[in-house]
Amino acid sequence: MPPTLGRRQLLTLSGLALGAGLWQASRPARALAEGLAATPGPVGPPRGDTRLVLISDLNASYGSTTYIAEVHRGVALIPTLRPDLVICAGDMVAGQKAGLGRQRLAAMWAGFDRSVLGPLRQAGLPFAPAMGNHDASGARSGGRLLFDDDRREAARFWRSRRDALGLTFVDSGDFPFHYAIRRKEAFLLVWDASTAQVPAEQLRWTERVLESPAARSAGRRLVVGHLPLRAVSQGRDRPGEVLAQPAALQLLLERHGVEAYVSGHQHAYFPARLGQLDLFHLGAMGSGPRRLLGQSAAPFQTLTVLDLIGSPPRLVDTSVDLRTLRPIDRQRLPRWLSDAAGRRLPRRPEA
Repeated sequence: MPPTLGRRQLLTLSGLALGAGLWQASRPARALAEGLAATPGPVGPPRGDTRLVLISDLNASYGSTTYIAEVHRGVALIPTLRPDLVICAGDMVAGQKAGLGRQRLAAMWAGFDRSVLGPLRQAGLPFAPAMGNHDASGARSGGRLLFDDDRREAARFWRSRRDALGLTFVDSGDFPFHYAIRRKEAFLLVWDASTAQVPAEQLRWTERVLESPAARSAGRRLVVGHLPLRAVSQGRDRPGEVLAQPAALQLLLERHGVEAYVSGHQHAYFPARLGQLDLFHLGAMGSGPRRLLGQSAAPFQTLTVLDLIGSPPRLVDTSVDLRTLRPIDRQRLPRWLSDAAGRRLPRRPEA
């Protein structure tokens, strides 16, 4: 069974976080530790041969170099889940604003390294990033990049750390913007979905890499990008907030045996099924969680555990509410969501 966080583990977890100065100082440290210890931890399915932890949208307000308490709580929790790989579907820093300047951008990435990447790598966990619109937007106007400084700083940060991320590259592509890796049974392709248009040359690269022996021999093939194929949250159900030409992208992925598409940006957790694809819409780990379409329940921060179980492996997802450290009851999620175009998106069936 995966780890169930009992009193001792949660006291250790909260003690580590408090010792690192990660928790809000407005509450006494002892009371917070006791509160965590009294909170049931995440209880998931039996651990598979391969376990992935999926996170997204960690950032706070434009230019922020620090992170909210839920991000620190999630970072402290992740090593106890013993994943084989941590995947981030973008928006690790809070760029995409003119005038931040390279010094501020560098400070933002240094804050991410200090609060998120560094602790996870110190725990020995491989980390695979995808670029979000606030990390390295590929938006263009008049043939030029609107956020060229963002792209340059993201490239500088990640390329200087590429060989220290614990990743086994199948194709390094144009890391960190697009690349492919293999981790045990899982083949993972990351493309640049920092805008609504995945560049045409990347789609050609995607087809070629998904036909490679490394991809075809994998137990499961997954693709990761920041923007999703379909909208699931309020305020994000409009053009530019989802990928353009989603039907064509869906067919491309299905044609090459991709089982799941992992995305962020919507700031709301909803596991869905679209044709032959599983869609894992990740909730925000950081600021600004959003309500699901047509729902009134208060939003909250999450992280998701994805286990590959059995032979051939099946995908079993378990998501955790980072306010309570309790698993989300999937049966309380709506059976389907309806977007502005009237298209229904059904909830993914239980594995």
